[in-house]
Amino acid sequence: MTHTCIQPAGRHKEKGAAAVEFAVVTMAFLVLLFGIMEFGRLMYLFNTIQEVTRRAARQAAVTWATTHQTTAFKQSALFGGDTLPAGREVGTANVQIQYLNLAGNVVTTLPTGAADNLVHCANATTQCIASIQVSISGVTYAPMSGLFPFLAITLPPSTVTMPAESLGY
Repeated sequence: MTHTCIQPAGRHKEKGAAAVEFAVVTMAFLVLLFGIMEFGRLMYLFNTIQEVTRRAARQAAVTWATTHQTTAFKQSALFGGDTLPAGREVGTANVQIQYLNLAGNVVTTLPTGAADNLVHCANATTQCIASIQVSISGVTYAPMSGLFPFLAITLPPSTVTMPAESLGY
């Protein structure tokens, strides 16, 4: 006696439908997942740029800097490297540090040291470093994947101005 399996009419036409449905749902899920990751990294980069400018300005306000040390300020603000962790778009070249006098103009001839700066400030000369301005500009977000090329946007510049404190004196 042989047994035959009777299938409902039209059932054999649905073979593989589950695999196709799974593929469509999986693709939509992965696009959504990668989109969330890209947006999260974009927000991380935007917020971290704000923090980097604040860190560099704070360090420059309390420490006297030579040209070599200014590079060290930038690296320290970038959490110890030449580029931002998980944000290769931001590097030391994007960070600009400027010393401003009492009028808010850039000091072109820096004092020879923190003590010399105190003399210039007491005499209200144009060489007095009264504040530090750090800015980051020219950063274009680079998406991790090729799924979202429209996210390659230029981030707004960030500027922090802090009053000069001890400058290391």
